[in-house]
Amino acid sequence: MQQTMRWYGPHDGVSLEEIKQAGVSGVVTALHEVPVGDVWTVEAIRERQALIHEPGLEWTVIESLPVHEDIKRKSGNYKAYIENYRKSLENIAACGLKVVTYNFMPVLDWVRTNTMFINADGTKTLRFEKDAFIYFDLFLLQRPGAENDYSEDEKESAAAYGKQLSEEEKQSLFHTVLLGLPGSKENFTPEKVLNLLKDYEGIDDTKLRENLCFFLNEVAPLAEELGLKLAIHPDDPPFSVLGLPRIVCSEKDIDTILKAVPVNANGLCYCTGSLGANPDNDLVSILEKHGDRIHFLHLRSVAKERNGIFKEAEHLGGDAPMEAIVHNILQLMNKRNISLPMRPDHGALFTLEKEREHFSGYSLIGRLKGLAEIRGLEQGMIYAMNHKL
Repeated sequence: MQQTMRWYGPHDGVSLEEIKQAGVSGVVTALHEVPVGDVWTVEAIRERQALIHEPGLEWTVIESLPVHEDIKRKSGNYKAYIENYRKSLENIAACGLKVVTYNFMPVLDWVRTNTMFINADGTKTLRFEKDAFIYFDLFLLQRPGAENDYSEDEKESAAAYGKQLSEEEKQSLFHTVLLGLPGSKENFTPEKVLNLLKDYEGIDDTKLRENLCFFLNEVAPLAEELGLKLAIHPDDPPFSVLGLPRIVCSEKDIDTILKAVPVNANGLCYCTGSLGANPDNDLVSILEKHGDRIHFLHLRSVAKERNGIFKEAEHLGGDAPMEAIVHNILQLMNKRNISLPMRPDHGALFTLEKEREHFSGYSLIGRLKGLAEIRGLEQGMIYAMNHKL
């Protein structure tokens, strides 16, 4: 596997030099400063490439080239934004990049209720707790119609959860859930969030899926011509939040997406964490069935607990059968005669780095630990396969 780490750009708390010292060959990044929907110019891409090349790294995968909300809703200026996306793909190909990751999640890119959950060993990790989220939805955001999305038992449990929170903890929960919003560092109010959600009224899973297929028919054939690979990231978490549709949650969803545009460029970012949070997903089965259309690997694990709770686990721990996954990836790469790009997605925050500002799940030591474990697992399996052990 091509071992990489994600880098958020010049303002990332982890430097390119530190990433280079981790032993990876490249970084996964994006032009985060470019407004969603605008064209990525050749000049901007090459400028970022030069910055990455300086310490001896390569820009391996784009994560992400965001899809404008107008495209997801197929409304407003969606035709112009699709044309801009196509132009960005042309410029990306002209600069020699090969893999483009994106997602089709409405409004929120990801959701957690705690970004600093303390593990038994003192490290901190990301966690989603159903009671906390329902409390946020019903009592903090007060989303109209939210009460219809939950059972009476769920509402009572969430109310009881909220009674234990201080005002400071309620504010922290509100801010944490909204970290997945674009521009989440700004001070979002319930009114602002509700306005964003209102734009998706009348759009259910079926309609959003139709809009994704329309988008793919517009961009995937072009990507195929340009020699690019598009890798859609699964929904995180893999179920509806805030009444929003979700369409990349299961093996059936993946089947639909890949069959919609049957060209190799239309592919998957195989994220074992996002897919693994759905207890109905068989991670090995998805890998075996759709291996030819997997273009990028996010390797991490989650531990699913009782009553809708899951948290980020150690890369070789949790519920993901990482040994079987890596074994199948090695077989897949041999079959396809390629080395797939991989990053050790997420990682616990260690005490040594508690004073450093990091994006949630993106501390250096936590990812370095995950990288070392996966690298060791991969090398051990390669040795065993070569020596028929």
